[in-house]
Amino acid sequence: MSLGVRGIDTAYNYGGFTSHRMLASVASDLLGQFTLSTKVGFFPARGAGGRAVHSLEPNRLREAVEQSADQLGRCPDVVFLHNPERTLSEQPIRAGGDQLVAACAALADVVKEGLCGQWGISSWDPHSVVTVLNAGVGVIEPDVLLLRAGLSIADSVLVAGDELSRQVGISPRQRWGMSPFGGSTRDTVWSKVDLDVFLAQGQQATTCQAAFRLAYELPPVTCIAVGTTNAQHLEELVAATTLTVNGTVIRRYRRLIA
Repeated sequence: MSLGVRGIDTAYNYGGFTSHRMLASVASDLLGQFTLSTKVGFFPARGAGGRAVHSLEPNRLREAVEQSADQLGRCPDVVFLHNPERTLSEQPIRAGGDQLVAACAALADVVKEGLCGQWGISSWDPHSVVTVLNAGVGVIEPDVLLLRAGLSIADSVLVAGDELSRQVGISPRQRWGMSPFGGSTRDTVWSKVDLDVFLAQGQQATTCQAAFRLAYELPPVTCIAVGTTNAQHLEELVAATTLTVNGTVIRRYRRLIA
């Protein structure tokens, strides 16, 4: 927290379904000082193999939320429906849409019952979610969206995220970003690009700092989730949030990749 980090994002299935217990064990006295978000949707496979399976079954989602709150020792501030496209891509549009609406209703119910503060949708690729909503399967009203953000995101994914936000009435203030580097800052591309053109003149920043700041604009989001074990890296990214971007260049970039 001394670095300027104000939130922790995790998931029911992270760390081989142990992330909540690990967080509570390591930082139970501190968790109340952070905004805490988690995700439900992946579950341990029944039988041999141990591979996680995805489900939109309302009872399983509810049970996962209850277990999450119990293991964390506190109710999460936000619970996301984790990558619903995993199930939707395997279903006919109407059947998948009915499952999505039922899953979202289950999360809305756990908010009403005080098991979490808000609910949302976390999607790596929202195309299938947009498709089922376009089919008129029903209304969903998430409080928050968590979407990929940054220069590594294809235009089609950015457009799908914008369309999903429009359909469910989510403003940039309610939209979070993730995976701003498309994997790792050690990927070769980040050592070969110069991002100064995207920033207002007279600023100094590393490529990673510039890429992180730009992720707040592609698409516009209010916060970004990153993963690291390096405190210095986190400190540099927090410092990057003060950078000023060149809005004209960002709009030109969106037109170019379209």
